[in-house]
Amino acid sequence: MISNVVTAAAFAIALASFGLPAEAKDQKAFIREAIQGNLAEIEMGKLAQQRSKNDGVKSFGRMLVDDHTAANKRAQAVAQQLNVSSPTRPSLKQRATYAAHSILRGATFDRRFVSHMISDHQKDIGAYRSQAQTGMQPTAGMAKETLPTLEKHLATAKSLQPNVTAQKR
Repeated sequence: MISNVVTAAAFAIALASFGLPAEAKDQKAFIREAIQGNLAEIEMGKLAQQRSKNDGVKSFGRMLVDDHTAANKRAQAVAQQLNVSSPTRPSLKQRATYAAHSILRGATFDRRFVSHMISDHQKDIGAYRSQAQTGMQPTAGMAKETLPTLEKHLATAKSLQPNVTAQKR
């Protein structure tokens, strides 16, 4: 019984990876996740412009929309090169994060939004650095191009943190 399960699992893994080198799967997964991340950041940026009362947070929201719209155009071009269909919406987890933030307003929204942007951009920077250093073209080049923008977003979010932490409800 157990050996049948192990054999079936091994067969499924072999079937899933048939004909694709590991780098190709990693590259395709990276570009799909990059597109979903851009779509999520665009939506979160729009939400920040609607929900925040803080001019710095609103401005950061506009920056996210503008920068991630441009980054998404580059990512979609890479996806086309790789013959990968572009996702049309954020991942389920990203949509849940959006939903959780969408019910917040004012100072509470600002604190949670900025905190999320810090942790999210730290994670993204790690993934993009890894792809830039060890990935194949064209995703490695796109990752290198995008890193300065992600680092700017992280620095901006960190600069907003003391201000939003001090805000009254």
